[in-house]
Amino acid sequence: MDTYILDLLVIGILLLFVTLGSGWITRLPLSFALIYLIVGILLGPYGLNLIQLRPEANFLERLAEFIVIVSLFSCGLKMNRPLQLWAWNSTVRLIGFLMPISIFGIAAVGHWLLQLSWGSAILFGAILAPTDPVLASEVQLLDLEDQDELRFGLTSEGGLNDALAFPFVYFGLYWLENSQWQAWFKEWVLVDLLWAIAAGIFAGVVIAKTIIWIEQRLQQLRPADSLMEDFVALGTILVTYSLTEVINGYGFLAVFVAGIVVQKSHANPEKRHSQLEFTERIEKLMEVGTILLLGSLLRIEPIMRFGGEALLVAFLLFFIIRPVGAWLSTLGDHSHLSRRLLYGWFGIRGIGSVYYLSYAFSKGLSGEVGEQIAWLTYLTIVFSVIVHGISATPLMNWYERQIEKRRVAL
Repeated sequence: MDTYILDLLVIGILLLFVTLGSGWITRLPLSFALIYLIVGILLGPYGLNLIQLRPEANFLERLAEFIVIVSLFSCGLKMNRPLQLWAWNSTVRLIGFLMPISIFGIAAVGHWLLQLSWGSAILFGAILAPTDPVLASEVQLLDLEDQDELRFGLTSEGGLNDALAFPFVYFGLYWLENSQWQAWFKEWVLVDLLWAIAAGIFAGVVIAKTIIWIEQRLQQLRPADSLMEDFVALGTILVTYSLTEVINGYGFLAVFVAGIVVQKSHANPEKRHSQLEFTERIEKLMEVGTILLLGSLLRIEPIMRFGGEALLVAFLLFFIIRPVGAWLSTLGDHSHLSRRLLYGWFGIRGIGSVYYLSYAFSKGLSGEVGEQIAWLTYLTIVFSVIVHGISATPLMNWYERQIEKRRVAL
């Protein structure tokens, strides 16, 4: 029988299982991503060998890119805080302090322990530093009414650091190409840091507001078909991302900003909920395919070759770099101890790192160093899916109990 038909059968059974059994799965110390990863391994060469595709870096880049922009727009839609600095205090701390600490912490491990050059090490740090807005759904805001500070901080961090890691990716790529950083540093600051961020924010606001204005005018003349209305969200994502990239801005940042603008521009709460549900469904469906592919890509030889280094990176990242960085970043914040501890633990790595890795390959990363960084990235994501997937439900349940105890005490 054609393996393609068998693939469809297995994926169909998987979707029915996780959908119909979601009520039970969410109560277990399991994440959906962990289930997809296990099934992907079973479908790979060491299981049923039904997935025989070894996707090129360009395919993985485009697949991950699409999932991330949909996820970032969804994160933007969830941002239910006023646009004032005090309301985004946790976000500023996690992005302004924790992300650079993570990047340079991973880079230090790469340079001093894994013998990578500084250019390769910084690129590796930028690839692995962003937390994932796709796989972290268990610890993100539940809905538009959720005001929990931990969930808000983790959701906004996942939305922003996938965009704001880009300058450091470019920094590492430039350094790999030319170790004389004085030759390109000024251009990097002006173009890749200042212009691209400013253009991303500007484009996200202007394009989203323009689309909303057009939509509202057309709705007054003739309402759109209710079955097609949610596709406005997908159209907004694609137009915002592509136009921002045309002007050399960060499209990831633009779609996140566009999500915020859209969320605050619709007076009708049903419209906001509908768009959020639509984008989340697309995100979840694409997540299945990506994690299945990741599981099927795993091979014994590179695991044996790079597994020890990957374990070292994952251990230092999960248990030292992220927790210490989160603790330092939240000094003086007066956050509850439980919240600060969970900020340090829930640094989930995933599809954003797959995108940055694939992007780096398209921009010149290659050879032995490229293979080393690739497998260290893949295996660290696998470790993250396992340890964070197992711990997410019990730790969030513990956190909710702590919140309830404080509420009762008051």
